[in-house]
Amino acid sequence: MWDHRCLNRIDFRTLPLLLMLMLISILVISATTGDFSELAEESLLTPLAKNQIRWFTIGWVVYAFFAGFDYRYLKKWTWFLYFGMLLLLMGLFFVPAIQNVHRWYRIPGIGLTFQPSEYAKLIVVMALSLYLENQGRYTYLKRVTLSAMSLVFVPFFLILKQPDLGTALVLYPIALVMFYLGGIKKRVIKIMAFLSLMGLVFISLMFLGVIPHDKFRPIATKVLKEYQYERLNPHTYHQEASQTALALGGWTGSGWHKSEFTGRQWLPAAHTDSVFAAFGEEFGLIGVFFLLLFFFGLIYFSFQVTQVAKDDFGRLLAAGITTYLAMHMIVNMGMMCGFLPITGVPLMLITYGGSSVVSTMAALGILQSIYSRRFMF
Repeated sequence: MWDHRCLNRIDFRTLPLLLMLMLISILVISATTGDFSELAEESLLTPLAKNQIRWFTIGWVVYAFFAGFDYRYLKKWTWFLYFGMLLLLMGLFFVPAIQNVHRWYRIPGIGLTFQPSEYAKLIVVMALSLYLENQGRYTYLKRVTLSAMSLVFVPFFLILKQPDLGTALVLYPIALVMFYLGGIKKRVIKIMAFLSLMGLVFISLMFLGVIPHDKFRPIATKVLKEYQYERLNPHTYHQEASQTALALGGWTGSGWHKSEFTGRQWLPAAHTDSVFAAFGEEFGLIGVFFLLLFFFGLIYFSFQVTQVAKDDFGRLLAAGITTYLAMHMIVNMGMMCGFLPITGVPLMLITYGGSSVVSTMAALGILQSIYSRRFMF
């Protein structure tokens, strides 16, 4: 079940990329959560940076566990985890809200919170992989399509109800890619792809100013509630502040701990939702280029796991996880650049937070489990 020898067969090309992303995370978090008074000294290990290092330490342990764990044994636990995840998502509506939303459980005694939706994405990938593998050559049937869609859209609507639009929407492209690789009817794939493309074009046109936000309000509010439509407002302070921070970064950035806009705390959620904008102001376009390079390398190597997987479960699992990682990068950066609404999607391994770090490292560990066992069938 767990074999330490498999750790010698993982893709070591990914390890420097992970370490660089973690270092960037600590640098940005320390620069956005320290003492901003004029007399304060520059410090790398602020309290939140120390917490992030602890989460990274836990994440490496989780990564090593799943990398050595035979991913095929996950099949035995998939449905237990899936229905347990649904219970946790439903249970959120019976506990007190945190920050006016039902996204977290507060763990008493230790002051930590737990966000089930971060783990739900990985569990949905596991459930969908197992179901599509079990159906084999019957995936073209209508009942299989409906069942596969229900596996995704039940947690989708529970997460959307929290409300957590960003996390819910990450599930959509995951389902699209896995349906395509799993052999679901091409007509269903085309309809889903068309709907997602139309939605993306509409939102992008609104955020680029081609479709006026206020003029479209009377039509949209017949379907959406007022607060739901307001999330599509491209002129909120948070949207404009993130673009301002990126613009102030210029080519080379202001330098670590030397940002004016972020340093004066004018950028909301600088260490969480807006961590990419904070990084852009301090390290500029050149820094962003290298950050994108690290992410591209990680996602490229992850997609290679899909090619070498020796069974359908591993192939679908690798494809779903890689899509999940890629969408976090695309959506978070799109939010900060003003192309998408700000919906709270974390930038993997950069954003502050334990749930995001642990779930991401678990997903990456599973990928390495698939990669290290590519010759063992």
